[in-house]
Amino acid sequence: MYKIVSIILISGLLTSCSIKKSVSYFDQEPPITIPKLFAPSIVNTESIELNIVFNHDYTEMFFSRIVNNSFVIHHSERIDGEWSAIKPLKMYPDNVLFSVACDPTITKDGKTMYFLGVDPKHYNNDITRQELYAIPPDIYRSKKVNGKWQLASKVDFSVSTESYETYPVVTADGSLYFRSNRPSNKRGMNTYRAQYIGNGAFETPKIVEPTSEKNELIVYVSPNEAYAITNDQSKFQITFNENGKWTKPKEIPLDYEKNWKYYCPYMSSGGKYFIYSRRYNHPEKKGWAGVEKGEVYWVSAEVLFDLK
Repeated sequence: MYKIVSIILISGLLTSCSIKKSVSYFDQEPPITIPKLFAPSIVNTESIELNIVFNHDYTEMFFSRIVNNSFVIHHSERIDGEWSAIKPLKMYPDNVLFSVACDPTITKDGKTMYFLGVDPKHYNNDITRQELYAIPPDIYRSKKVNGKWQLASKVDFSVSTESYETYPVVTADGSLYFRSNRPSNKRGMNTYRAQYIGNGAFETPKIVEPTSEKNELIVYVSPNEAYAITNDQSKFQITFNENGKWTKPKEIPLDYEKNWKYYCPYMSSGGKYFIYSRRYNHPEKKGWAGVEKGEVYWVSAEVLFDLK
């Protein structure tokens, strides 16, 4: 009798665990070796979408969409196993009509979001899409209070300067990787790492030593900083952290298409899927002003780790 009861209890626990661990990506069939559009008609629409990320507990999803010439972070929350309707997140005051909020990255505790933004003092009703996208961006931060994401503010001056900052990625200990062209003894754009010291503060950012002579720039780093992804907007590469030094990057094998820019690499919260964005530029127009299509894809993470 006791054995039967024990078997029933164990079986129930195993069933409960399998249900708890089962993950639904908007009822999609997960990709294997061939990349697929992520959630067509739900996330990927006729608008320009980019940079899907999840929080650590896989209870929230974020991505950016261009709406009326503004980059707007959108959000869905998983409640009782079901994803809520996708809605925009308000990051700036009501008087900001045109804005930039993209490239979100979420801390491990799920309470802080960093993202790429542009100082609202630059906005006005007459600004054009091309002028807006030409303004040097900074790194912003939003806190989640009582279940709601708050209006954002710029991260302190050691991280956000008057120079060009981009691609913030937060690690498990709260530190930030990002790119900047701030003045340094190494000219041009460099990868920086800012050690988190608590209470929303960071140590002075330090340049991350180049992964090779080509100085590929890190655009994603895993939470434990064991590997990172670089790219030149035409292809992705992966580099591994070996005893504190980054290995020579190896190209991630994807079917890269001409006239498409590849960027915003990320990993699903469980590390099973590689997620990336791509955009199509009009051949005669440069930058975001010439973007005609923006999509987000996902594929099994095996395409990355087979390269190690």
